[in-house]
Amino acid sequence: MKPKPGLKNTPLPFVFLNLAMSADGKIATANRAVHSCGSARDLEHLYELRATADAILCGARTVEETRATLGNGGDKFRRRRLKAGLAGFPLRVLVSGSASMDPDAAIFQKRFSPIILLAGCHAPRRKLARLAGCVDELKQFGGRELDFRAALEWLREEWNVKRLLCEGGGGVNDALFRAGLVDEIHLTICPRIFGGRTAPTLADGLGFSRLADAALFELTSCRRIKDELFTVFSRSKLTH
Repeated sequence: MKPKPGLKNTPLPFVFLNLAMSADGKIATANRAVHSCGSARDLEHLYELRATADAILCGARTVEETRATLGNGGDKFRRRRLKAGLAGFPLRVLVSGSASMDPDAAIFQKRFSPIILLAGCHAPRRKLARLAGCVDELKQFGGRELDFRAALEWLREEWNVKRLLCEGGGGVNDALFRAGLVDEIHLTICPRIFGGRTAPTLADGLGFSRLADAALFELTSCRRIKDELFTVFSRSKLTH
């Protein structure tokens, strides 16, 4: 894919998504009281994927609601990372277009690896100033909507991020799909039904208005472990 005019011809990170989804396509309940329907094996799978990533990217709302700190999963996975030539802990990249994160969020209390905050250029200065002391670097991209392509080029160039694992939520996933930046999806399908018209899905947000514009993927792997399906989808080589 050719870079947009004005952007450097910088290689992009390999972007792969990981999430667990109910059988009816929900990644959380409508009231967001439940954010994962996956088993202990699915959690292990999450840490296995983190062990291959230079950085983890996650939306601010998801991080706050789940009280996530985006760690490495413990000594076993730290050893895997070191053996693969990676840092002991992944770089943590948070997305908050309006810089509306809570400075007291749990992730800011854990300083085991650098934290980067990506915000839109329209974010209020007072909110940016409030968060500046919580992160190792704060960077703004785009206008009303965060420019993920420019952000990922910067992460590759400035932080040497070659493999970027995205853990949601649906709004961040949607923006990455629309920008054509997702290379692979690791999707665990769980034997539960959440229901709820407003329950979040894999890709919320603006979405695609035409079938012809939809992001295309190919099923490259499918494993059944007990009652869960662990699937992998790779970006399709087909063009519209």
